[in-house]
Amino acid sequence: MSSSPAKTGGDTRKILGPGGNRVRDSEEQKKKKKEGMKKTELRSKKAAASLTPKTILPVRSNGSVDSSYSSDSSIAKDMNFSKRGVERSTGVKKPAKVVPHGVEVEAAETFSPVVPIPLRRCDWITPNSEPLYISFHDEEWGNPVYDDTKLYELLALSQVLAEMTWPAILNRRHIFRKLFDNFDPSCLANVNEKRLRSLRENGNSLLSEPKIRAIVENAKQFQKIQQEFGSFSNYFWRFVNHKPIKSGFRYARQVPAKTPKSELMSKDLMKRGFVCVGPTVVYSFMQVAGIFNDHLITCFRYNECNNNNINKHSQTKLVKTDTQGRDPIENNTHMSNDHLSLT
Repeated sequence: MSSSPAKTGGDTRKILGPGGNRVRDSEEQKKKKKEGMKKTELRSKKAAASLTPKTILPVRSNGSVDSSYSSDSSIAKDMNFSKRGVERSTGVKKPAKVVPHGVEVEAAETFSPVVPIPLRRCDWITPNSEPLYISFHDEEWGNPVYDDTKLYELLALSQVLAEMTWPAILNRRHIFRKLFDNFDPSCLANVNEKRLRSLRENGNSLLSEPKIRAIVENAKQFQKIQQEFGSFSNYFWRFVNHKPIKSGFRYARQVPAKTPKSELMSKDLMKRGFVCVGPTVVYSFMQVAGIFNDHLITCFRYNECNNNNINKHSQTKLVKTDTQGRDPIENNTHMSNDHLSLT
């Protein structure tokens, strides 16, 4: 008799596949799993959309948001700004930069304070120079001077330069002005022998007796020139045809101790009775009074002195005749042609 296999249950046992004892899923179960995964993705997208605000918050220039965070919840945490700074995921607060109103972020970040460039002066002005000497260089030395009293003071100080340096003279300038009546030629020209003796006694510690006597005696000759040419300024500036000379030196070693112009004026002054007015003294006088602009071309004062002369020349009309109505350049009565040469 043939016997049929016995049934163990209503369902036959699934055939084992290559995966061993793992039971294969049916096609329906696979579809159910795919649908479940899709539903999960849709739910996560809806949750992320609910966390995202409708209006985008403005982000400060220094507030950086890390876009590499994987979850939207971590992004929301990192965008939580406080008044005192920006709190990052590490818990450390970074102070926020203050950006001026109306200034773009890039411009504000690149903004830096302007550092003033130091002025370039002549080489003989150093960081160790006295402030008074620097002010004298920056404000006075080389400026064209046309006032007679000022010119006489500068002539007298140039004579003193033979015994002192400019810094030493400037530190005692107030004493010299008090001693010599503010260098007023009309007052010094009337000094008698008794007053001169008093000046020698009071100023003996400052100047030698020849220098003190020279400052007093030259005042009398100074007045004579004023009477002859109308002003000492007119006499003084005619040696350069009333126009300052721009030396244009680049280095201090190029500046001379004297020039043909200073030698010419020195000879004429001595012929008129002036004392202690050698070519070197006269050239120092011409420098400080602005006849020669000997500021180095690298010095900021070089152009300033040139501009000061242009402005002064446009405002002041120089007298070109003496008291008798004669042109001093054409007048050969008091001076020879050699002395009147402007070359």
